[in-house]
Amino acid sequence: MFIETATRSVAKSLSWRVLATLTTFSLVYIFTGQIETAITVGGLEVFVKMAVYYLHERGWNKLNFGRKEIRPVVVWLTGLSGSGKGRLSEKIAEWLDSKALKTERIDGPSVRKLFPELGFSRPERIGHIKRVGLLVSTLEKNGIFVVASFVSPDQDAREFVRSLCKNHIEIHIASPFDYTRNEKHRMLVERAKAGEIENFAGINEAYEEPQNPDLRIDLSNEEDEVALQKIFQLIEQRMHAG
Repeated sequence: MFIETATRSVAKSLSWRVLATLTTFSLVYIFTGQIETAITVGGLEVFVKMAVYYLHERGWNKLNFGRKEIRPVVVWLTGLSGSGKGRLSEKIAEWLDSKALKTERIDGPSVRKLFPELGFSRPERIGHIKRVGLLVSTLEKNGIFVVASFVSPDQDAREFVRSLCKNHIEIHIASPFDYTRNEKHRMLVERAKAGEIENFAGINEAYEEPQNPDLRIDLSNEEDEVALQKIFQLIEQRMHAG
C-alpha cells in the first residue's frame, strides 16, 4: 500500500505547472514564430493563472455550499466488568477508522499499563476517571474521535467527563455479571463474591447506573450487530449535527 506524501504532491503540482507553461510557449511559438512573444505569453500565463486560482479558492472558502461539517464525538461506554463494552468499543473504533476519521480508543487496561501505581479504591477510581476525562476532551478539541471504555461506576465522575466534552455520547452497557463471555472476567467475579477481591464495582463496591444515558444496551438479550447499528446511527447524527 502506498500513500501520497506532501513532497510528492508538491512535485506533481510543479511539474504540471511547468508542463502547461511549456505547452503554451510551444503553441505561441508555432503560430507566431517569435520566441520573444512566446516567452512573454508563457510568463503572463503563469502569473495570471496563479492569480485566478488564488481568487477562485478564496471565493469558494467563503461559501458553505456543498460543505458538510463533521464534529468529533466522544463515545463513553460504561458498565460492569465483563458486560461486553470492550468488545463493542473495538468495533466502534474500527467503524470510525473505516470512514477515514482520526480515532483514538482507550480503556481501563491500556491506561493502567501506563500508570501501574493506580489503585482501585473509590477515590482513586474517581480521580482516575476525571483525569481520563481531561484527556478525551483534549483529543476532541483537536478533532479526534474518542471511544472510551471504562467501568466508571461513579455518576458524578461521569458527569464531570460529560461537562468537559462538547459532543459526548454516554452508552450504558447494562449486561449483568452472568452474561460475561470471558472466563477471566467470570473468575474475577467469583473471587470478588468470595471476598478475595476488594473494590469490585457491582459486588462489594457500588456501581451507580446512569440515569439518562444516550443509549442503554443489554447484550444478554441483544445481538452485538443490532446494538452496533444503534450506536453507529447515533454517532452519525451527532457528528453531523449543526
